[in-house]
Amino acid sequence: MKKLILSGLAVALALAATGTRLPAQTKATVTNVATIPHEAVPNFFKHSPGIYTGENMGIATNSKGNVYIFHRANETRLFEYSPQGVFIREIGRGVYSHAFAHSVRVDAQDNIWTVDEGTDMLTKFSPEGKVLMTIGRREDPVEMLGNMPGQGRFHGRNAKYRFGRQTDVAFDQQGNIFVSDGYFDGRVVKYDKNGRFVKAVGENLQFNTPHSIASDFQGNIYVGDRGNARVQVLDNDLNWKANFTGMGNPWAVCVSGGPGPKNPGKQYLYISNSWQDSAPAAGAEITGEVYKVELDGTIVGKFGRAGKAVGEFATIHQMDCRDPDTIYTAEINDWRSQKILLKPAAMKTSSQGKE
Repeated sequence: MKKLILSGLAVALALAATGTRLPAQTKATVTNVATIPHEAVPNFFKHSPGIYTGENMGIATNSKGNVYIFHRANETRLFEYSPQGVFIREIGRGVYSHAFAHSVRVDAQDNIWTVDEGTDMLTKFSPEGKVLMTIGRREDPVEMLGNMPGQGRFHGRNAKYRFGRQTDVAFDQQGNIFVSDGYFDGRVVKYDKNGRFVKAVGENLQFNTPHSIASDFQGNIYVGDRGNARVQVLDNDLNWKANFTGMGNPWAVCVSGGPGPKNPGKQYLYISNSWQDSAPAAGAEITGEVYKVELDGTIVGKFGRAGKAVGEFATIHQMDCRDPDTIYTAEINDWRSQKILLKPAAMKTSSQGKE
């Protein structure tokens, strides 16, 4: 069957008709931020002949150092790599909950969670690749026939067990599940470890494309509120605590240390002010950097710039920062992921983006 391909203009008009806002890219306003030296490991990810990745949407590591990349390559696919970047296997090919990849995370038990905006579903895989749980449900196939995967039809239903192009998932030390629900519903949803609905917030916090989500060891939740050019910090009951602003539009956020149960010690928040996925030339001038931030909002430093060379960033859609000095990036424009090694040095200046 022939797919309906919508142009960027058609998508913009459709979203405008439904009241969904298209966020403009915002220039960072923080100043005097020290640069963190960094280098990329060239050609880190290695594939067997005939194996390719398309748009790299999600990236995550497990406790053993294995890396997972969730990407769009004609179809949505989930690949696993060794700590040395060698391709190991594919997980879940053809599973009903995969159609249009958005992100991937790994929990404290090394279960792999995929977030698929095309099907409005989360899928929990065991470390062996067995499906253990799903949350959400894809639209009925008959109703999807005229929809491009990843676009769909606006509904804004804000249902307990349905999503509206959700974007990311995070976990606390008790195994509770937090979802940024994303393009249509504009909210954050909390479930218990068994997938039972607990709470949702959004209307009063006025999210505009909550695009990425992470948690710290204390159970605080960090939401990349991309359309509003801020990170909103919530407590474990989803009450607002703070906004971190001035660092552009947070396409991707992560907190170092990985999921528990072991206390990871000092943790940092990383925020990507990403070059837009359409790669406009003007956007490259005001985007591309990643900020390293204390959990109170104090900026430690930044690294990177927009570009397509090794060590530059062509639309970071997701980051993994389990090791605070080793950052993995999933990038859309160059169909790639990178392993970035940070080399912290004495920082003479810093700035703060906390409200």
